[in-house]
Amino acid sequence: MKKIRVAVNGYGVIGKRVADAIQLQDDMELSGVCDVVSDWRIKMAVSKHYPVYGFDDGFTNKMKEAGIPVRGTLRNLLDVVDVIVDCTPKKIAAQNIPQYRQKGKKFIVQGGEKHETTGHSFSAENNYKTALGLDSTRVVSCNTTSIVRTLTALKNAGLLLKARGTLLRRATDPWESHLGGIMNTLVPEKDIPSHQGPDAQSVDPSLDVITSAVKVPETLSHLHYWNVQLTRKATKDEVLEAFHKSSRIAMIEYADGLPANNAIKELMMSLSRPYGDMYEVALWKDMLKVQDDELFYAYVVDNQAIVIPETIDAIRALTGIEENGEQSIQKTNQSLGIKQKYY
Repeated sequence: MKKIRVAVNGYGVIGKRVADAIQLQDDMELSGVCDVVSDWRIKMAVSKHYPVYGFDDGFTNKMKEAGIPVRGTLRNLLDVVDVIVDCTPKKIAAQNIPQYRQKGKKFIVQGGEKHETTGHSFSAENNYKTALGLDSTRVVSCNTTSIVRTLTALKNAGLLLKARGTLLRRATDPWESHLGGIMNTLVPEKDIPSHQGPDAQSVDPSLDVITSAVKVPETLSHLHYWNVQLTRKATKDEVLEAFHKSSRIAMIEYADGLPANNAIKELMMSLSRPYGDMYEVALWKDMLKVQDDELFYAYVVDNQAIVIPETIDAIRALTGIEENGEQSIQKTNQSLGIKQKYY
């Protein structure tokens, strides 16, 4: 089998996870990672024997001065790949796209970029087929991924009429909470809907979804509360069956000692997940309530991990190495150990 050659530009919170995930796929190979730093982060890539590239000559020289074995620049890396996954900080990817297009390479950007950057926004269980053969796509943000994933499950079961959600958003990434985290305060986003609702509609315009968001002083994960009007009166069992059709939603329970995100993080560590990551939406089964045609539920989103399986599926869709979305999802789930039950 010919493997798809993939590069990762930006070896940070998302990039290092994408690189590791690529290494686990039997139909992909990691051609290299590119960055601008010369510290412990890129040295970890060296320790994993990943080919390392600097963004340009200036950064490449700094890496060499730091004793980092560098293969070349981003331009050199683009010569040896089929697709590049841009995991650089918000708004940086858009500046890199001219290089990708000049080299005629397929590319994937992350949710920090605008939908218009690629004209296509991706969520595997919703619109895999529409990404087949495209030159580029955008894997939507962690929060948007969870929204589309859960609402798609309800929609596919014929139960979704409209959804209204409140998002409690972590303040910053854990590794840089010493730089810009918030303390002893809550910061509500002034606009309703917050950007996640319209972002979900960039994947699926048929979704009637409105979100509001509040930034909270913690860094472990996001927490969502949802009120969904169903298309008809339904039972809790019907709703659970709908969610069960998604292989990337896992049910958890207060009764099992999982009342908060820190306990869920500890569970992921106990499962020996890389970085303690949770790729699934962790949805509380014993909180979920159905009253006539209204549904109430809550779940936790791992902001550092949930988009990783989506990115792997996006690589397959763009390159066409797997035309069946369900088959790709199954491959990715198996390689990353994604499950609907944790124990």
